[in-house]
Amino acid sequence: MHPAISVNNVSKVYAGGFEALKKINLDINHGEIFALLGPNGAGKTTLISLICGIVNATEGSVMVDGHDIHSDFRAARAMIGLVPQELTTDAFETVWATVTFSRGLFGKPADPGHIEHVLKSLSLWDKKDDKIMTLSGGMKRRVLIAKALAHEPQILFLDEPTAGVDVELRKAMWNVVRSLRASGVTIILTTHYIEEAEEMADRIGVISHGEIILVQGKNELMQKLGKKQLTLQLHESIEQIPAALSEYGLELSEDGDELIYTYDTRGERTGITALLADLSQAGVKFKDISTTQSSLEDIFVSLVRNAA
Repeated sequence: MHPAISVNNVSKVYAGGFEALKKINLDINHGEIFALLGPNGAGKTTLISLICGIVNATEGSVMVDGHDIHSDFRAARAMIGLVPQELTTDAFETVWATVTFSRGLFGKPADPGHIEHVLKSLSLWDKKDDKIMTLSGGMKRRVLIAKALAHEPQILFLDEPTAGVDVELRKAMWNVVRSLRASGVTIILTTHYIEEAEEMADRIGVISHGEIILVQGKNELMQKLGKKQLTLQLHESIEQIPAALSEYGLELSEDGDELIYTYDTRGERTGITALLADLSQAGVKFKDISTTQSSLEDIFVSLVRNAA
């Protein structure tokens, strides 16, 4: 079976000489939620635009379920729904009219039942006769999602879909995303809310300066790059870490009342037992102990910093 999307050796150089994408190779599987993370200007939107046929690659090729995005554009593009970052809507049209029109753009026959289902799933049914100009920003973003789903695509791109949306609406949108994935739709999203990627994605891709620096299953990524920290709350503050404990790479909090030990969860030995014994030997007593696991955001920041 073909991948849902296959990007092969793709580069994009703009007229002014700016190289937005550099030799990108990426396969996205059918039915997965793939999160593309990267700082502003990293190339996320350019890559999405290129896959959707909006921007032409300088070199390389893009296949959508085996269809070349250029030589077989109609077949490839018909499989894709795109929710852009910008709130571009037909201000004077009603919700029903603009979503129905979007379906017709792809040559699909009229299907009021499908449009009704999409609007209800996005809590837009009671707004179907309202002009888009009267809607809130969050509702307009829902309309963009409805327009992208109108022609029943098998691949859905969400470019910062919850930017400027309140927490309640974000949760509702992600419930829709989950139901779409359950029905077999492949989801590719970019987001600044890294906790969303941590909760939703099956795989994570990180792009920086136009290059893919990592593609990994979310769980594998957390296990591979995630670190745990052991925090020891001391009985009495200390001014410096005893020399006998130097091998552990401990950090001392600013007020001197906590020691922080970072360890690798993959190692055969965490070193915690030896550390506690050496703390006692050094006369350092603690009254409480806690552990924390690094988040996807910690990992992302570390990856981007190292790639800079």
